[in-house]
Amino acid sequence: MERLGTGIGWRPEIADAVERMPGIDWVEAVAENVCPGHLPESLVRLRERGVTVVPHGVSLGLGGAERPDAGRLAALAERVEALGAPLVTEHIAFVRAGGPLTASPRLEAGHLLPVPRTRDALDVLCENVRIAQDALPVPLAVENIAALISWPGEEMTEGQFLYELADRTGVRLLIDVANLHTNHVNRGEDPAKALAELPLEAIAYVHVAGGFERDGVWHDSHAHPVPQPVLDVLTDLASRVSPPGVLLERDENFPEPGELERELGSIRGALEKGAAEREAARRG
Repeated sequence: MERLGTGIGWRPEIADAVERMPGIDWVEAVAENVCPGHLPESLVRLRERGVTVVPHGVSLGLGGAERPDAGRLAALAERVEALGAPLVTEHIAFVRAGGPLTASPRLEAGHLLPVPRTRDALDVLCENVRIAQDALPVPLAVENIAALISWPGEEMTEGQFLYELADRTGVRLLIDVANLHTNHVNRGEDPAKALAELPLEAIAYVHVAGGFERDGVWHDSHAHPVPQPVLDVLTDLASRVSPPGVLLERDENFPEPGELERELGSIRGALEKGAAEREAARRG
C-alpha cells in the first residue's frame, strides 16, 4: 500500500496554518465540501508542492438498505480525479432511511449511524461496498465509526465484522483509533481485542482525534485535544503493524497552530513507541 506518512485533516479554517506546518506529508478533505471545478487555492498549492490530498466522503451510506446512489458515487469519483488522489475513503455507516420503497418519507440523519453487526447487515454492506468499488477510479477504504449504542442481536465483534468485510470484498480499512476508544467507553469493547482480530494488512491509514467524557459517555467531538488513552490505542496498533499513514482530525474549536503541531508530535511519539515494541517482539 502507498506510504502516506503523517497528515492532518484539511479544513478551510486552518488552511493557511496547514500550508505552513512542517512535516505534513498529506491531507484529507471532506469530499462533499470540495467543488471539483473550483478547488480551494490552498489545496491547489498543496498539490503543487507534492502533498497528497485524499477525499473523505460522509454521505454514501454504505451500511444502508438501499444501494449506493449512482449520482453520489459519480460525484465522489469526480472529486478523486480533480484531486489526483491515490485512494478515497468513506464510513461503515448508514445515514438515511425511508423513501419510495417504504411507508415513510426519506429521512436524512445528519449523522453517521452504526451498522448492526449481523450476518444480514454484513451481506448488505458487502454488496454496497462492491458497487462503490466498481464505480470509483481508485481503491476504496472504509472507516469504523464511533457509536453510543450496540444493536440487540449482534452476532460479531467489531474486529470480526471488519475482518469479514475486508476478506469478502478486498476493501481497505481506515482505522480510527479514537473511535475504538469511544466504543470502549460507551459499549465496553476492548480496543486491543478489536486490533487483534483485524486484518492488519488491509489498513490503508489511521485516524486520530480528540473528544471528552461526560456522565460516563465519551463524545467523539473532533474539537478537543487527543487524550492519552487514544494515543495508547495508536501505540498498540503500531506495535502490531506499521500503518501506511496516520492523520490528525480536528473539525472545530481550532487551536493555535503550535498546539496542532504538538499534537502531531505526540502522534509521532506514539508511533515510535509502538514501532520499538514491535521490533523488540520481533527480536524476541
